Amino acid sequence: MMRRLWERAWSWLRPYWLTLRRPSVHYSLGFLVAAGFLAGIVFWGGFNTALEATNTEEFCTSCHEMRDNVFQELKPTIHYSNRSGVRATCPDCHVPHKWTDKIARKMQASKEVWGKIFGTVNTREKFLDHRLELAMHEWARLKANDSLECRNCHNYESMDLTRQSARAAQIHQRWLVTREKTCIDCHKGIAHHLPDMAGIPQG
Repeated sequence: MMRRLWERAWSWLRPYWLTLRRPSVHYSLGFLVAAGFLAGIVFWGGFNTALEATNTEEFCTSCHEMRDNVFQELKPTIHYSNRSGVRATCPDCHVPHKWTDKIARKMQASKEVWGKIFGTVNTREKFLDHRLELAMHEWARLKANDSLECRNCHNYESMDLTRQSARAAQIHQRWLVTREKTCIDCHKGIAHHLPDMAGIPQG
């Protein structure tokens, strides 16, 4: 049975395989190499352009699930508007800056596209029903990478502890120096509303 299937598949693929193996009649090897090189540049440029287009706040808030829920919660926070004018956008906190980590995160995000297509959180009620699960996924991701996205902007070595409250300075010295805890352990809900936290450790 399997052999018959293979023979049938091979009879269909054989002409294409022979065409690929056959030397070019009309074009030199140099031309083919140069054309392949140029095609690679065009592909790579297009790929990175598309990648960066999906890495903007405009793209993130183009679906109403994000625009009407978490984006509205971000607006009143210090991450969105503050005296210095430095603003964190969605990708700053939710997408790693390093290219390889960014690609891995984009692959992870394909599940979110699936949720969009099938309406998993397409109403406020559904979003609130899934809020704890969504938050816990994000907290786990940040915990696993030692709050990498937070540390892209907030560097412990650059902190002026004298300008922090005594409690904050003590906690930062205690946990960040020893690396026993990371930012997300204590700063859940820093930019978005918290879900019902009954039974969830608070740092």
